[in-house]
Amino acid sequence: MELITPEITPPLEDSYRPAVLANRSFCSAVNESGGGLPLRILLERGGGATSVFDTYVFAAGHPREQENLRYVERLVKFLLWQRGGWRVVIGGPQAIAEHIKQVYSPGGARAFDYEFMGNVYGHRFTVEACGADEIEDPKETAVAVGRHTDGCRIGFDAGASDWKVAAVIDGESVFSTETPWDPRNNSDWRYHYGHINNALKLAASKMPHLDGIGVSSAGIYIDNQAMAASLFRGVPKADFEEHVKPIFLNIQKEWGVPLEVANDGDVTALAGSMSLGVNRVLGIAMGSSEAAGYVDASGNITGWLNELAFAPVDYSPSAPVDEWSGDSGVGALYFSQQAAIRLAPKAGIALKEGSMPGDKLAEVQQMMKAGDERAAAIFESIGVYLGYTVAEYASFYDLAHVLVLGRVTSGEGGHIILDTAKRVLEKQFPDLDDISVNLPDEKSRRVGQAVAAASLPEVATA
Repeated sequence: MELITPEITPPLEDSYRPAVLANRSFCSAVNESGGGLPLRILLERGGGATSVFDTYVFAAGHPREQENLRYVERLVKFLLWQRGGWRVVIGGPQAIAEHIKQVYSPGGARAFDYEFMGNVYGHRFTVEACGADEIEDPKETAVAVGRHTDGCRIGFDAGASDWKVAAVIDGESVFSTETPWDPRNNSDWRYHYGHINNALKLAASKMPHLDGIGVSSAGIYIDNQAMAASLFRGVPKADFEEHVKPIFLNIQKEWGVPLEVANDGDVTALAGSMSLGVNRVLGIAMGSSEAAGYVDASGNITGWLNELAFAPVDYSPSAPVDEWSGDSGVGALYFSQQAAIRLAPKAGIALKEGSMPGDKLAEVQQMMKAGDERAAAIFESIGVYLGYTVAEYASFYDLAHVLVLGRVTSGEGGHIILDTAKRVLEKQFPDLDDISVNLPDEKSRRVGQAVAAASLPEVATA
């Protein structure tokens, strides 16, 4: 595929090659070639729900036919982490399907994705082939979630570098706090259970009684059970199955009140929808990683994964590699404290050795507060990434509003990120002028997810 140099480059990363520009260029070339061949990609996730994505590729014999493979591989990668799926059906040329089957296999380059998706949905991951006209219609699901504000509630937001908790009475936060922790590097499940329970006790002490608990957490949760979560990746598999998978079910038993768990990305989108009073919202939380969620035109969540931390955004051959998935150029390395930390040396900033990632981010933010131009270049670079990536996300979501929050956006750095992203969109993507990109107020940026999480459970109040 042709890699396009952006009109606005990140000040600290000249090698950046946005996925959106490569994909738009590819699709334009296919169209100019005479229309190309239709390609339909179906993904099946839990409960028989399916999604379908339509595109076109170069016809057989075209000089650029080989580029189809890279284009579709990156497309499948994005769709898997946006929508989820244990079964992928490629409706189109057989050669493309065979390539995807080889890449997404136990011995292929995307073995991590193969195993992860299979574990999440409890099925062996498969890739099938058929004609484009044989792809069945999608079977999408959407459900209403949250927005309950009555009674005394706790909202708990589990991040990888800190947890946040809020005590909420009739929709108003009466107490909120953040506490550093290091869940990914702790193998004892009791560490996780203890931190969560202590946070709940702290919030409960600020209210006359407790009606319900809402939890926002990175990872994939089905029926309040942890199916996969980077927070717990240090816990041995046997302990994960016995103690971590049902951790919130056990906490609910201990507290004896309704408890609801949702992916932190969906809670981000919910927070955005509630604060802006609008729908068609993509929420992006820049914390220890990138969390994302989506509220559709009806105000519902879709049942998609929305794990955009693993979705590709940079096609540069020199893009950084994610240590967990082994893939390069994925969102976690561009929209999180990881991004700020990896860009710091490029800005000439030597961060304190041995400190926790959250502390390193705070160090950069303190420099920003002091007017250090090197720190400003970090946030400007993230803003450039965001502008181009919002344009990429618009190819996969029906978007009207993008809400950006999380601790990376705290302080003046958040305004630089936002202003830069808007500049990119205005200059290079005038066709997307109907999409607004917003930051919530400072307090909501840091604890808004915890407050929105509190609205998750339905409770019975007197």
